[in-house]
Amino acid sequence: MTRKDASMQTDFEELNVHNEDDMDEDGKVTEDEEPKACGVCGDLAKGYHFNALTCEGCKGFFRRAIKRSSELQCPFLNNCIITKSNRRSCQACRFQKCQAIGMRKEMVMSEEEVLQRRTRIRRRKMHQASAQISPQQEQLIQELVRGHRNTFDSGFSRFTGFRPMDRDLLEEHEHESHLVTSCPFFGQPAAEESQSEPAAPTHSLSCSSSGLCESSETLEDRKRKERGFIFTFLPHLVDLSTYMIQDVIRFSKSLQDFRTVIIEDQISLLKGAAFEMMQIRFNIVFDTATNQWKCGNIIYCIHDAFRAGFQPFLLDPLFKFHHTLRKLDLQEEEYALIQALSLFSPVRTPLNSRLSPTGRKQV
Repeated sequence: MTRKDASMQTDFEELNVHNEDDMDEDGKVTEDEEPKACGVCGDLAKGYHFNALTCEGCKGFFRRAIKRSSELQCPFLNNCIITKSNRRSCQACRFQKCQAIGMRKEMVMSEEEVLQRRTRIRRRKMHQASAQISPQQEQLIQELVRGHRNTFDSGFSRFTGFRPMDRDLLEEHEHESHLVTSCPFFGQPAAEESQSEPAAPTHSLSCSSSGLCESSETLEDRKRKERGFIFTFLPHLVDLSTYMIQDVIRFSKSLQDFRTVIIEDQISLLKGAAFEMMQIRFNIVFDTATNQWKCGNIIYCIHDAFRAGFQPFLLDPLFKFHHTLRKLDLQEEEYALIQALSLFSPVRTPLNSRLSPTGRKQV
């Protein structure tokens, strides 16, 4: 049985599931359709099975006949007339009639394939049932999306007044000489960065992936102890993080459920979720093709975080996280929902109270 035939049979079988919904309890066709006869025995046909219009009885018979090992033989003259009343009398002629009307043995699925089909149908029905949300849930989603839109600007137009980017990585005794490490962005205007940036490593910041990571962590630690580094990108990254966290706080304050807890609990929730929510927002502007975060006119690569002092043991899983999450192709509503899930995650520090006393100042 070819893959194409199996796919066709799956379509036929799933079509029959929908057709059966149009039948009443007596098995008769509703007023929307005219009764149709089985091409084998003349009984009421309920759909197309194995490429022919048949009843459920002949469908099951054909499947069993295909799977049996012995050959069917007619006890008469191989020309029995098959009807609803005598279709059990001669299996050989019934099988021959099945083939004559176009039923195809290569479309009979194995038991494993039948089980898989039933599982797909069951999952589809469960998905359709779960896709129905209540008015309260719809209202909550609208609140989350509205808060997300009001606090997230994909063009980063409000990110101004930051300390300039410096993609040098200087050793302390070389600070005056401004020695430059191998940075694909160094000396290029922001508008040109997206065109000239070569693809960053797609998996990790291993020793073979970048000249910035040629030394192992042990060697890096030893250098820092002996001479130390000045991470020149850190001031800019601090300003960017501050800008993002401020928007995360604004998003949280826009949620009614967040405002109902006391200020101490609001602070606890934000302390635990701010970094995660910030990365979720950064993921919206992440480009998996170029491995860059395109924040309006400013473009960042994973090496910028290294130049700010972050180590590979943090950057490797963070880089993989952005690739994995972006490939899910989430919609705006889904990004808003996972931010809320992160904010109200039960793994945070236990909250002192659920409701805010009247008159207590909120964050």
